[in-house]
Amino acid sequence: MTAPPFDRELGEALAASGDAVREPFTPGNLAARQERDAATRARPTVRELADGGRFEVAELRAPGPPGGPDVTLVHARPAAASGPLPVLYYMHGGGMIMGNAWSVLPRLLRDWALPLGLAVVSVEYRLAPRTQYPGPLEDCYAGLVWTAGHADRLGVDADRILVGGKSAGGGLAAALALLTRDRGGPAPIGQLLLCPMLDDRDHTFSSRQMAGVDTWDRTSNATAWRAALGDRYGAEDLPPYAAPARATDLSGLPPAYIEVGSAETFRDEDVAYANAIWQAGGQAELHVWPGAFHGFDTLAPDAALSRDAREARLRWLGRVLS
Repeated sequence: MTAPPFDRELGEALAASGDAVREPFTPGNLAARQERDAATRARPTVRELADGGRFEVAELRAPGPPGGPDVTLVHARPAAASGPLPVLYYMHGGGMIMGNAWSVLPRLLRDWALPLGLAVVSVEYRLAPRTQYPGPLEDCYAGLVWTAGHADRLGVDADRILVGGKSAGGGLAAALALLTRDRGGPAPIGQLLLCPMLDDRDHTFSSRQMAGVDTWDRTSNATAWRAALGDRYGAEDLPPYAAPARATDLSGLPPAYIEVGSAETFRDEDVAYANAIWQAGGQAELHVWPGAFHGFDTLAPDAALSRDAREARLRWLGRVLS
């Protein structure tokens, strides 16, 4: 299979970053790479996130799911903003095997919280394989219920909650929208799904087409899904909350923003998810960025395509919040 060409700027940035960026995750190297990520990934302090007083930041503890530990939430809002603010309830990426709630916040606060007058709650869900489905999703649900129930304390509007995330976090956000719909939990006004990880089956054309090419390919994807699902990986009766691409009923969901790259493993599953929302009578805005690989805007933030993507997300958020 011939892979779509990378955007020129993105391709140059990828080449300059070296081969390590595309080194696949495997069952054999997973533990070592998790240790390396935990040791090297940024984890800014509350003081650093406050950025000299521009933001009010607090680390909070919410009761976890039944039988589970408490959930840590990092809440941040522009210090100059007044009144109950809309809130983005955000789940970080990392394949459900890496990442933390703190590292994503500087960018979220700069790109969205300041220009939109938006509060952000970032959830520290448990990671696989130490915690497998449904643990991480239940952490996210417990934190969402607590956030909505303590809106007055947080200075946020319980009727203006968006759920969102990137990569694995985007998949968790999609699953959370399904779960809270079916449980009658807090109803989000939108779901922001950035290159979401939705399908454990790894059977799409783009999954095969981008093998060994994308920064997150089918080998890494299979490794992460096996870690997250354990013996349920690939099972025919896997619930849609575990892998939202399995859902057969996408009605009654909040408006979705879905983006993915044309040169990305997740391309076909994300396009199919947007199409399924439309077929169910729902609303979705889909962007397929030409020549973009997984995580393109993180690796090449100054590229023209990355700037276009950030502007499109901001416009959608502004429309939903208005």
